[in-house]
Amino acid sequence: MPTTFRYAARSDVGLVRSDNQDSGYAGPHLLVVADGMGGHAGGDLASSTAIAAMAAIDGDSLTSGEASDALDRVIHEANARIGRIVDGEPELLGMGTTVTALLRARNKLVLAHIGDSRAYLLREGRFEQITKDHSLVQTLVDEGRITEDEASTHPQRSVVTRVLTGQPGDEPDLGIREARRGDRYMLCSDGLCGFVAHDTIEEVLSGTDDPGQAADRLVALALRAGAPDNVTVVVADVVDPAQGPSTQPQVVGAASLRRSGTQQSAAPTPAQKAAALRPVPLEEDADVEEHSSRGRLLTTLAAVLTVLLLAAGATWAAYSWTQDQYYLGEQDGVVTVYRGVSMDLGPVSLSDPIEQTDVRLADLPEFDREGIRDTVKVVDLEQARTRVEQLERTAAECRQARADGDECGVEGPTSTSTSTTSGTKTSGTKTSGAEPLGGSR
Repeated sequence: MPTTFRYAARSDVGLVRSDNQDSGYAGPHLLVVADGMGGHAGGDLASSTAIAAMAAIDGDSLTSGEASDALDRVIHEANARIGRIVDGEPELLGMGTTVTALLRARNKLVLAHIGDSRAYLLREGRFEQITKDHSLVQTLVDEGRITEDEASTHPQRSVVTRVLTGQPGDEPDLGIREARRGDRYMLCSDGLCGFVAHDTIEEVLSGTDDPGQAADRLVALALRAGAPDNVTVVVADVVDPAQGPSTQPQVVGAASLRRSGTQQSAAPTPAQKAAALRPVPLEEDADVEEHSSRGRLLTTLAAVLTVLLLAAGATWAAYSWTQDQYYLGEQDGVVTVYRGVSMDLGPVSLSDPIEQTDVRLADLPEFDREGIRDTVKVVDLEQARTRVEQLERTAAECRQARADGDECGVEGPTSTSTSTTSGTKTSGTKTSGAEPLGGSR
């Protein structure tokens, strides 16, 4: 029985972060969500690299066996590309991305998954998660050390154990599922499922017919919950081809900004054709040509002046915006509150230390130290001071633990950020202990 997808993809930077490291793709045969990590320099590059590599197989008519091989191949190609990028730019070491993807092959769907982005299925009134997170808290749940409810608010819930980092051992899980008409699939980054409750997501997907409206509502709920992370959602219905499937691929998030060849049309649109037209010059006498040249010169000078004025205004506006930002960083070995953003424009620094605390980095657990060195963005000065108070308590607990001969930080004390060499999404912008909107998962 032939089937096709009717789909929608949405992505939002959220209310805290300054850049979107998520990427999403929805096409006639392929659905993908990729959540990048590695900071401003690497996260968006990693996720968009994955989307660019994988979009190449959208549109292919494959058997389930061919589709499984094809999906596995393009994921490994994406991983190899990430590895080559890191080899060429060592400062990007540590960047990576999750990948959760569905590839349609006739009446089958091939599911590929690595990381903590998720895929869900709504079938005949039953809503279930069909991927398992590759994360520290999921390991703790599997070992019976914490419950599912405790996992949803665990301070280390953003630590991932498997992602694409460019290393040969980065292997996704692969599986094949039956595609049934009436099924609804939802793929998302943890910016949604980490902050909007399972039953709330189910309610939206069950009660909203149009995939685009459902995706919009889910993103809006994440924003209402505070959206401390990027939010990306892909919703797709398995339908009869006669029902009017979606036909144009949708690319969202970092991949839509980088435009890595994933959404280029084979033929130019009418607008592109019109833009490509050039006027044919008329034969005029010398006087007309001279006046025309002067007119073009004056027009060019006016345009340059306008651009310079606009650039100056935009530069001042951008600088003013940076002075309303705050983050926690390191200075002289102690936690320090900064105003601005952690970057320089040539010799000009866009941030200044405004409050140096008594919290020494040496007193904190390793993952907290790394988080502070990477900087932890906060909403305002009040939140910065609240985070400092949390760190003071953590430092005191660690000093006591070390005095007692115990190791500090192994069981996951409260922290403002997490990191790991095997693939960590720095989560300084996530509020530890925040309850998901609508209840616990």
